[in-house]
Amino acid sequence: MTDLYEKLGVSRDASEAEIKKAYRARARSAHPDAGGDEEEFKQVQHAYQVLSDAQARARYDRFGDDGTPNGRRAQDPFGFSGGQGAGFGGIGDVIDAFFGQAFGEQPRRARQRSSQGRDVLVRTEIELADVLTGLSRTVEVEVPGTCPDCDGSGSASGRGPVTCEACNGQGQVQQVVRTAFGQLATAVPCAACRGTGSVVADPCPTCEGEGRAMDTSSITVEIPAGISDGDRLRVTGSGEAGRNGGRPGDLYVEVRIADHEIYERDGRTLLGEVVLPFSQAALGATLTVPTLDGDTDLDVPAGTQPGSVLTIRRRGLPATGGGSRGDIRLTVRLEVPRNLTDEQTELLERFAAIRGEDAPGASGLFGRLRRAFS
Repeated sequence: MTDLYEKLGVSRDASEAEIKKAYRARARSAHPDAGGDEEEFKQVQHAYQVLSDAQARARYDRFGDDGTPNGRRAQDPFGFSGGQGAGFGGIGDVIDAFFGQAFGEQPRRARQRSSQGRDVLVRTEIELADVLTGLSRTVEVEVPGTCPDCDGSGSASGRGPVTCEACNGQGQVQQVVRTAFGQLATAVPCAACRGTGSVVADPCPTCEGEGRAMDTSSITVEIPAGISDGDRLRVTGSGEAGRNGGRPGDLYVEVRIADHEIYERDGRTLLGEVVLPFSQAALGATLTVPTLDGDTDLDVPAGTQPGSVLTIRRRGLPATGGGSRGDIRLTVRLEVPRNLTDEQTELLERFAAIRGEDAPGASGLFGRLRRAFS
C-alpha cells in the first residue's frame, strides 16, 4: 500500500503549505506533458487530494488508504476540464500547481491548525513458551511529549504564539520569478514561521518554543496467548505528542519470538524430531518428551520407520485470543550405532541370518548394517 506522505515526499506532521509546495513540485515532474508517467501523476493527485483536506487526512492517519479517492468525480485524464475534479480542478489550478499563485493574486491566509503526533514503533522479544500463556511486557519509549514547563504552548509565559511580523500572519510571502510567460509572483511559505502565520515571542527554554520535549516512559502491554512472530500491538495515544493541541500518535509494539532449541512453529503446530535407536524403532517403546508446559509420554509403535511422524495431541500452541491448542508433530530419525562390540556384532549377524539378510546382495536394514561394520 502506497504511503501518501512518502508519495509527496513530506513528513507526517507536514503543514498545509509544505504539502502544497511538495505537490506542486511532484506534479510538475510527473505530468505527462512534461514527460512524466501518467500513473505516477494520478497517484500524486490522489495523495494531495487526501492530505490537503483536514477530514480526509485525519481519516487516512487513522485508517489508511485503499487507493480509491473518496467521492472522486468524473474527470478527463489530466484534469483540464473546466469543472472541479479530483486532481487539478481547472486551468487555474494547473497554473497554480506549476507556477504558484500568480498574476497578482493575494496569498490565502495560512490556517493555524493542530497536527497529529507521529506513530512510534518499538520491538520486544519473547520466548516460544510465552506464546502458550501470554504475558505482560514493559517497554521503554522515548518520544516527544507535551512540554511539562509550558504545557505545550511553547511560550515561557504561557501566552502562546503571536502573529508573525515577516508575513503579517499570512504564512506566505510573495516571490517574483521569471518564466517563459514573463514575471510571475508566486507565494511561498514564510521561513520565519514555517508557514504557520505565527511565532512564539518568548520561547520556553525547556522545549525552545517547540511545545514538545523528549520524554522517556515505561509502558506495559498485554501480549496475548497465540501471538505470531511479527504481530504488532497498538497502544492508542502513546506515540509522539501532537502539535498545537493535536492528538498524540499511537505506539506499536512489534513482538518477535526467539528461536526454540527443540521446536519450530507452524501456526498452532510445533514441529520437532525424535531420535530412536533401531531397537526401539523395531520393538516399540514409550518415551518421555519435553513440551512447552512439562514432560509427556510418547508411544512409539513397533516397526516405526525413519521419516515417520509421531503426533502428540493438543500440546501445541493456542490460536490468537484463545481456543483449542494445536499438536506436536515429531519426525522420526534413526540412530545407527557405531563401534559395535564383538557380542553386539555377533547378535546382529545371528539376527540377520535368521531374517535371511546375510545372503549376498541382501538389502534389508540389518544386511546393510552388517556390510557397513564388516
